[in-house]
Amino acid sequence: MRLDKFLKVSRIIKRRSVAKDICDGGKVSLNGKMAKPGVEIKAGDILELDFGSKKIKVEVLDTPNTVRVDQAKDLYRIVEEIRILV
Repeated sequence: MRLDKFLKVSRIIKRRSVAKDICDGGKVSLNGKMAKPGVEIKAGDILELDFGSKKIKVEVLDTPNTVRVDQAKDLYRIVEEIRILV
């Protein structure tokens, strides 16, 4: 599954266009390397996202094409969450 689609399906980011922009802006890394929106991800991959005031590291657990809202949290596990105080 494409990275930008996973971010949308998992509800980490609400819109795919925003997910694409964040990836293009260098705010997402996949297994320690900067990731483009079209890179393929799979279960076991580690994503790091920089939201400005918050950084999260998640492990991908599953990559289905569609999922119900109540099941979206089951697609990933938060490994680390850092809040940056300004």
